[in-house]
Amino acid sequence: MRFYENQTGASGVEAFEIGDRSITVRFAEGGTYLYDQSKPGRLHVAQMISLARAGAGLATYINQQVRGNYARKLD
Repeated sequence: MRFYENQTGASGVEAFEIGDRSITVRFAEGGTYLYDQSKPGRLHVAQMISLARAGAGLATYINQQVRGNYARKLD
């Protein structure tokens, strides 16, 4: 996994990994989640990948747009 840049210094996201049409996100407070084409869908995953690469806005986007709509909890 790649550490999230966290440009604001206040993100709940710690790290992420971009896969083939998916993104895995590890949160600072615990929990690693897989988001993919099935949940929350292609458009959300594309936006999440873009925000992860930019290092800003990913936690906010997940909280506001995706919430518990993930494909699988990994730990």
